[in-house]
Amino acid sequence: MFALAACDTDTTPIVQSTEDGQALQLAPTNVPGGRSRGATSIGRDPDYKLGANDRVRIIVFGQPTLTGEYTLDGSGVLSFPLIGNVPAAGMTTSELQKTIASKLEPDYLVNPSVSAEVVTRRPFYVIGEVQKPGNYPYVTGMTVLNAVAIAGGYTYRARKNEVYIKRVDNDGRLVRVAANPGTVLQPGDTLEVRERYF
Repeated sequence: MFALAACDTDTTPIVQSTEDGQALQLAPTNVPGGRSRGATSIGRDPDYKLGANDRVRIIVFGQPTLTGEYTLDGSGVLSFPLIGNVPAAGMTTSELQKTIASKLEPDYLVNPSVSAEVVTRRPFYVIGEVQKPGNYPYVTGMTVLNAVAIAGGYTYRARKNEVYIKRVDNDGRLVRVAANPGTVLQPGDTLEVRERYF
């Protein structure tokens, strides 16, 4: 047993799942009302925290040249006309709306009306013993079992009873969440399906 434990060379700290099978929730991804509705409701989650590679639609009413879809860069910064770079990582869409409106108001527009919604969330990643490792578009309510199915299922070498989700916690640390098939993934997560020893 100790020999097997010594084979784990990953030094990322492990965080246990909560008792209800849900992983540590860092940024809520469920649609109000508890239903998963898919891509049509992406922009309607008021608690969703923006991050790198999220795509948002910003509408500045009466200003078609400022209205459009924008993608946060790898650092979570949104480049917006007139006002320049907005550090949007960690903001909700309502916070982003207020930030853009406050930067436009004094110099460019009088009482601007700004609306923002998420068009595409950052992808999640699947690595290890699955048929098709890679990155996939995130869907609200995505579980470990759903993610494995999207990645073509387990290989014959997969250790199905031991999977981890790697994610960045609220303190900016990379952690591993001990997961089960019902653990809910979040945008940007990396699901790791490990190889069995025998």
